[in-house]
Amino acid sequence: MASGFGYSGGRTRCFVFWQEFSKCYANADAPQECVAQKDDYLECLHRTKEIARAKEIKAHWVQSQVREGADARKAAEKAATGVIVNLGLVNTDA
Repeated sequence: MASGFGYSGGRTRCFVFWQEFSKCYANADAPQECVAQKDDYLECLHRTKEIARAKEIKAHWVQSQVREGADARKAAEKAATGVIVNLGLVNTDA
């Protein structure tokens, strides 16, 4: 991965982050100085934060769809038990 060549022969998507991390690590007095560059490179490789954010967005979307579905179901039940049932034309006890 650090060679900079991808499967198609061009540069990989994370090569720029690797260069920044490598440059920082070569010039640093202590390895702790390059934690931000290392985190950026690892995020580019594994995309953990991006995946977590996508899962959170999807969970919120699903929750809103369930909430809207419940509201629609209540409205449909209310419409289904309308005037006809109150007139006694449909038996709801059976």
